[in-house]
Amino acid sequence: MASKKNGTARAIRSIRGVYGKLHGVRNSNAEASQTIINRREIEILIAALETLDAGYRDMPDFNPEFDVEKVQDVLVETATRMHDNYPYYHPQYAGQMLKPPHAVARLAYAMSLWVNPNNHALDGGRASSAMEKECIVDLGRMFGWDSPLGHLAGGGTMANLEALWVAGRLHPGKRVIASEQAHYTHSRITEVLGIPFTAVPTDTYGRMRVDEVERLLDEGDVGTVVVTVGNTGLGAVDPVTEIIGLRETHEFRLHADAAYGGYFGLCSALDAETRAQYGALTHVDSIVIDPHKHGLQPYGCGCVLFRDPSVGTLYKHGSPYTYFSSADLHLGEISLECSRPGASAVALWATQKLLPLERHGEFAHGLDQSLRAARTFWHDLHNSSTFTPLMPPELDIVVYAVNSDTTSLASQRAREVFEKAAERELHLALMELPTDLVRHYAPDIEADSETVTCLRSVLMKPEHEEWVERLTALLEASAQ
Repeated sequence: MASKKNGTARAIRSIRGVYGKLHGVRNSNAEASQTIINRREIEILIAALETLDAGYRDMPDFNPEFDVEKVQDVLVETATRMHDNYPYYHPQYAGQMLKPPHAVARLAYAMSLWVNPNNHALDGGRASSAMEKECIVDLGRMFGWDSPLGHLAGGGTMANLEALWVAGRLHPGKRVIASEQAHYTHSRITEVLGIPFTAVPTDTYGRMRVDEVERLLDEGDVGTVVVTVGNTGLGAVDPVTEIIGLRETHEFRLHADAAYGGYFGLCSALDAETRAQYGALTHVDSIVIDPHKHGLQPYGCGCVLFRDPSVGTLYKHGSPYTYFSSADLHLGEISLECSRPGASAVALWATQKLLPLERHGEFAHGLDQSLRAARTFWHDLHNSSTFTPLMPPELDIVVYAVNSDTTSLASQRAREVFEKAAERELHLALMELPTDLVRHYAPDIEADSETVTCLRSVLMKPEHEEWVERLTALLEASAQ
């Protein structure tokens, strides 16, 4: 018992030692403030580890050995190597959809690694499996589902793979169709699964065209329609309500890829049209949502949900050594993935405990802040003589072109602004769009290329609402 306790104490001393060394690398003053971590966060982790250790105090003595000094040195070197990253956590990072995990998620994930549960079978993760099942219930309720079948996955790609695998089993040989602005994962996954795929044209808002969906359905070989609820390029939400209406005359399975935008249904700041699309999600057959995007989780944490739990029979398989410790459902029995990190479930459970998925709650308020930031930024760009904003943001993504005489020059200038902004520690993203789409918003530009490189800002941090003025000023300065 003492040995076990001493082992934990050594681990805690190691954490403190590494923290001190890292702190010393950044600043010789041990009490100086940090931009990424603070001493209180480390103390919270240590307290959680001590509580975790108390649950195993009756075990026989066992003290795993490691060289504390060497571990400290290697971790400091590793941290130094990690400097070669963009400052993803900072509001001046407004490029790709990278949102820092909440402190409770980060700490719960780290704490759980001392047990390192595996949420495949209950043998490997009893507590974390129970937490995952509770998380699935909470996520399902966001869409009006009280008892969905579902589980966490490595990310949106694996979650969408499972949804389309089920769709292919239920409609063998039939096509899957999705927006041309849908994530490329759908065309890739259908190729892996051997399912025919067709991309559907979009309108000037980046939404899938319903008339084109109906035309493809009339051909009679479409088994699944994928609606994207917040596409990752433009943040556009496909017309879910209208596509559901097509079920009156056509039979097809409807899957919602809400990996990026799924949580926004909790927002009070959505416009009425977008709100209606979220309300209609209760009628789709399956939904994918990524907690590691707007759910404040570390990578990778995706989730797939099925409205009809009976599709779980499609996963039926046997294992000679994993499913016999309990008659309860093992999550591996309803997942194509086998080993999965229980740490992801622990972190998500802790986050949803601290920040319940409630309309008008603290979590929803953070999403509203991101929406308002994007709208303010979009309106500010209308006052610019340098940039032309494209479609108004439905969620928190803003895409804008650099004003130029020709589309090729606009692309060149966008790349220049991208580089100059990075020199000012304003980090943006670039996106290729069809020339016709861009000219809908910038009709005076001469078309001399098929595509236009535009700038893209993802304002997914709640803090972005307070930083819009600064971001706009840095952007304008970068264009001079």
